[in-house]
Parts: sequence; structure tokens; C-alpha cells
Amino acid sequence: MRKTLSQLKKMVQLDEKLVCLTAYDASFAHWIAEAGVDVILVGDSLGMVVQGHATTLPVSLDEMVYHTQMVQRGNHKAWCIADLPFMADATLDSALHAAGRLMKEGGANMVKLEGGQRVLPMVETLSAMGVPVCGHLGLLPQSVEKYGYQVQGKDQTSAERLLEEAAALQTAGAEMLVLECVPSALAAEITANLSIPVIGIGSGKETSGQVLVLHDMLGLTVGKTPKFAQNFLQEGGSIQQALADYVAAVKQGHFPQALHEMA
Repeated sequence: MRKTLSQLKKMVQLDEKLVCLTAYDASFAHWIAEAGVDVILVGDSLGMVVQGHATTLPVSLDEMVYHTQMVQRGNHKAWCIADLPFMADATLDSALHAAGRLMKEGGANMVKLEGGQRVLPMVETLSAMGVPVCGHLGLLPQSVEKYGYQVQGKDQTSAERLLEEAAALQTAGAEMLVLECVPSALAAEITANLSIPVIGIGSGKETSGQVLVLHDMLGLTVGKTPKFAQNFLQEGGSIQQALADYVAAVKQGHFPQALHEMA
């Protein structure tokens, strides 16, 4: 039986770290869930690690629905979040349409939107319609052509903006938040200020949990691997053992050991 949102929130209240990992097909979803991963993210990162694109921007809604369907056929234990792809949340109507397809056709349990102030009307409306929403702040992969791949919130002005946007997302109805590549002290402050789970990636260890891209975690990424990633397959010897080691490392607070900020 799959984990529920209330179960995840209870785990956070009991100071148990949440373990999240991306998946894009049924077989990996099965073994990821069997290893004890709490949350599977069907990320538009598939555009880079599966499709071979330079960014996540080319991924379509049809492709996100397709991969979410595959993941949910293999997943019988973890909560599943699906990304709204680039421009799917350009308007309120398009966001409602995309979220509806990801949940009705894809079988997602939750949808994720990138951004702060801009997406608040979408978050509020989706939440009112009964759609669980995960926010995403910090480094925004769908905005890399404008802002690049770099740590966000390093100066006081941008840090205060992220604090305000995180609180606003929660007020609008977001039930979870991903923080990507923000300084560890800021990530800790945002996590402490919110009552919803905060999942970090490249944002230190004081968040409610951690997420990695599957291919980064297995050392299979073609090209440059993020500095904050760790190759668990190198020591595990098998994919199943690597997954188990990742789960244990997050649960026990051994990963991440320290924040390695991106250049």
C-alpha cells in the first residue's frame, strides 16, 4: 500500500527524514519503492537523463503523463509526485489541465510547480480543487536559460525573498516544498519556519528530507554530475544495495555530509 500525505507529515513531526528519489519507468520504480524510498519524483529531469537534452525545457506534458503512468505501474509503496513541465503552468487554465492529466491519466499523487510569487494563484486554485501541490524554490531548472545553474539565496535580499515565497506557498496551500541549491543555513531557516515537509537537494542536511536524481545517485549521469550528488553504486555493488544504502544514509543523517555549493 502506498504511503499517504498524512503519513509523510507524521514522519516529519517525529523527526524521521523523508527519502525521495526520481524514477522514470516501472522497473526502477519497483526497486526504489522496495528499498524504502518514501517519495518518488517523476521529474522533468527525464529530459536530460533519459532523452539526452541539455535542459528540461523540451519535455512535453504527454511525456510526463507517459512516464508517470509507467512509474505508477511499478510503484506500490511510495508517494508519487509528478512535475508540471515547462510552460504547463503559464496560465491558470493550462495548470489545471496539466495537473488533471497527471493525476487522472498518469496516476500521480501530487504535482510540483516551480517558482514563487508567480505560481501562487495556481497553487491556491489547485489546492482548493483537492490537488496536492508541491512547491519548488531555489535553483529552478525550467529557468536556467535566464538564471543558470547556481546557488540561490546567497545575499540577504534574495534570501529574504525565498523566505517570503516559501511562507506564501504554504499559505496558498502547498503541502510540500523542494528547495534546490540554497545555502544550508537558509534551508534550515525555511524548514524551521514551515509546517510542511521540505525536501532538499544541494541545500544541506537540515531539511525534512533529501532528493536526488536517480542517475546521479547511481553514478550513471552522462557529463557533469552535481557536486552535491554521491555515487552510492560505487560502494554498493548492485543497484538494489545502492538504493538501500541511499535510504539508510538519508534516514540516519549521513547524507549529505556537507553542502557542496555549485559554481
